[in-house]
Amino acid sequence: MTITSPTTPDVTSSQTPRVRDVRAEHHREARGIGETKPRVSWRTETTAVNWRQRAYELEARDANGDLIGVTGRLKSDASLLQPWPFRPLTARERVAVRVRVWSDDERVSDWSDPLDIELGLLEPSDWTARVITPDRDEDFTTPQPCPLLRREFDAQPGVTHARLYITAHGVYEAHLNGQRVGDHVLAPGWTSYDTRLRYQTFDVTPLVRTGRNALGALIGDGWYRGRLGFGGGRRNLYGQHLALLAQLELTYADGRVERVVTDESWRASTGPILAADLYDGETYDARREAPGWTQAGFDDGAWHAVRVTSRDLATLVAPDGPPVRRIEERPPVRIFTSPSGKTLVDFGQNLVGWVRFTVRGEAGRTITLRHAEVLEHGELGTRPLRFADATDRYTLKGEGAETYEPRFTFHGFRYAEVEGWPGELTPSDLVAVVVHSDLERTGWFECSDSLVNKLHENVVWGMRGNFLDVPTDCPQRDERLGWTGDIAAFAPTATFLYDVTGFLTSWLADLTADQRDDGAVPAVIPHVLNETLPAAAWGDAATIVPWALYERTGDAHVLERQFDSMKAWVTYVHGRAGETLLWDRDFQFGDWLDPAAPPTNPAAGRTLPSVVATAYFARSAELVANAAHVLNRAEDERAYRALAADIRAAFAREYVTTSGRVLSDSGTAYALALQFALLPTPEQRARARRRLQEVVRENGYLISTGFVGTPLICDALCDAGNVEAAFRLLLQRECPSWLYPVTMGATTVWERWDSMLPDGSINPGEMTSFNHYALGAVADWLHRRVAGLAPATPGYRRLDVRPLIGGGFTFARARHVTPYGEARVAWRVHDGQVELDVVVPPNTTARVTLPATGNVLDVGSGHHTWTQAVPSNADRPVLSLDSDLDALLSVPGAYDAVRDLVARHSADHVDPFKRALRSSIVGANLRRAVWGVPHRDALLEKLTAALDALNTREDAST
Repeated sequence: MTITSPTTPDVTSSQTPRVRDVRAEHHREARGIGETKPRVSWRTETTAVNWRQRAYELEARDANGDLIGVTGRLKSDASLLQPWPFRPLTARERVAVRVRVWSDDERVSDWSDPLDIELGLLEPSDWTARVITPDRDEDFTTPQPCPLLRREFDAQPGVTHARLYITAHGVYEAHLNGQRVGDHVLAPGWTSYDTRLRYQTFDVTPLVRTGRNALGALIGDGWYRGRLGFGGGRRNLYGQHLALLAQLELTYADGRVERVVTDESWRASTGPILAADLYDGETYDARREAPGWTQAGFDDGAWHAVRVTSRDLATLVAPDGPPVRRIEERPPVRIFTSPSGKTLVDFGQNLVGWVRFTVRGEAGRTITLRHAEVLEHGELGTRPLRFADATDRYTLKGEGAETYEPRFTFHGFRYAEVEGWPGELTPSDLVAVVVHSDLERTGWFECSDSLVNKLHENVVWGMRGNFLDVPTDCPQRDERLGWTGDIAAFAPTATFLYDVTGFLTSWLADLTADQRDDGAVPAVIPHVLNETLPAAAWGDAATIVPWALYERTGDAHVLERQFDSMKAWVTYVHGRAGETLLWDRDFQFGDWLDPAAPPTNPAAGRTLPSVVATAYFARSAELVANAAHVLNRAEDERAYRALAADIRAAFAREYVTTSGRVLSDSGTAYALALQFALLPTPEQRARARRRLQEVVRENGYLISTGFVGTPLICDALCDAGNVEAAFRLLLQRECPSWLYPVTMGATTVWERWDSMLPDGSINPGEMTSFNHYALGAVADWLHRRVAGLAPATPGYRRLDVRPLIGGGFTFARARHVTPYGEARVAWRVHDGQVELDVVVPPNTTARVTLPATGNVLDVGSGHHTWTQAVPSNADRPVLSLDSDLDALLSVPGAYDAVRDLVARHSADHVDPFKRALRSSIVGANLRRAVWGVPHRDALLEKLTAALDALNTREDAST
């Protein structure tokens, strides 16, 4: 084994630490925040090896540059979420914070660039604005034209800065003097509106003019009163009237402050948006535009009055996470004509957003765009949209080039059908606009298998499309709800790929707000369904998501905020389980979308629902105990640790045999029992590990798990010592498998393992989506285990580098921007050696397990490389008719070759052949698997020739 380290440059300045990326709380944009004592974090850059911070100093200055405070040198190696050391900030206050650090060798950094922090409005008394709504009659049973609201005002000379604080009942777009305010879309987003309504803060100083000004906003239904839910959904869930709350504050050089606020002086009308619904799309008539309505001097005499409506301003909250924005644009890759003569556009990627187009035509012509994720038999596949129309309509005003894109809807689509276009549609006429929460990308993965890389890319795109203000299940049909089970499964993956701290912190606040008094957690958050549906693995998001955030960010505050909610959920389940501690009643989703479940009943999987429910009861009790330990709540820790132990004992008594067989005998049942530590004896654990391997093998290494088992099974196999079984499960291409959708051209993760059937038709089930992120939770295993980049302590202060080599991979690599800087792990196998390359961020350490020998090393920050000899491929099997399934799968392409050969010989015998080959009976091999096939001797000759060719090819490659 050789170990190399980088040569440290002689240039002294390269070892001097540099402080970068100073942040307040988890905000990338610290304007309009709600924390009066924001915790401060920073990252340090240096080429010095084994660099550790010895001390730091913080300084804060007000908007005039005057010193608020300086800490002096504080001896500490902490750089994550350090307590605010100065007086609490007040509403509207602006401060600049900077940091410098000392290293162990007493080198001191320069001061960092200042972080500008500005608070929003904190109390109801900070608002003089009132909520206003157009004073008009409306039909609340159907979408109505979007209202326009405006007011003019005068600004005196000497405005030094101007801030607009704004929110709405509905979704809004604000304008000042004809210019759009900010770049947010679908603001203020979706929260549990009755208890939490976000407002936004915008710096509009450049838009204010001396003299006459005009402030205006248009409002759409959005989530507030638009249609929500499946089966047609319901309207007006939060209220019937759209409304606006806006407060523009002008600060002058002499300190004077003038406010322009929403009140009875505003005027209202309607404009070109005749209807806007998240599910159905937007209808826009450009002939009804009112040019100049957000500019001074516009004649609003024909407009009507507004009236003040009620709102508890104590429910207003500053944002925790980033807004929804336009993120990128995707041009068409193909424009073509469908078999029925429709004009279709393929954007090459299943995405979320809308289409922007530029058109010339006569007044009154209507362009219609219909959206869908897939084609079926060459036509737009709209059946999976159910009751969502997903259609935008634009009527031209006939005045030269007209550019249109929707404001108050979004679609999940790859394809668009265009109707009514004048002349020939060309790729330069339109573009897809990708829209989602503007999260910071923090994680990447790549390996030597191109299909796995595409799977990972699909996971990323699926997350992007479904992280649109709340973590939705799907973005295209009449649903798009914050299903708790999906994010419970996916949270570890999400926290690696993107910085979702603020995003999920906000969603968890809604979970707490919508949690019932008895602790039951609704199946969707925000809660908009007729029923609560508190169920295992779904309601357990109350414990799983906070813990995942804590593990990946090191922020114990999220546990503090959610601790009562976590306890309440476990208390609720305890009440339902009763003295037996077995949750064997109530509705359960079970192992949702187990591929064995029929299309019409996704909950009817292999695993008994009470096995799933009781296992999660134990897991959540343990997570509450873990959180109590972090929070130094000793009494709670003892109580919930004991409860978890009692539930495990009850689970074992009811569902586990003395030898270690688990009721249901399914991959999910064994994965739960092993990963949640539900098996009390070593003998039971050993038997469960063996049986898990047998169950996976008997299923031909095809997927046999749903939402519950899928995130766990690869880890369970690896922990059981069956690493190759996990890789075989990953690399299967038959349906159901992770790679089957990839071979079918998927660009996102599907809801069902077979959302599209091999013949290109859409799954006949009523519930079929081509963009669901939950089953992409396997990416977490790719990051942590295959690449080997995981946190050994919360927040990655210590890394656990433990890569798995297998599956025929020749390399894998991952990188993640931790709270301390970018960490990297990469391994490559070539010429009989494995090279491991690791980058450890400054101020952190790593525990490295070398893949070839298993030796464990402790290293500090810096760049480290190890090279080791690996066993040769000489022990790879020579394939013959006596080879079993595992031997065939160990040679790339061998299993597919023999399966296809059998299919060509006798298609009716393919399924019996596969079942026989997968059998766990001793002696199951290729020769026995073709027993009973007609003209067996001829088939055996063909198989022997094929195997000889594979052996020759393998020998050559070796």
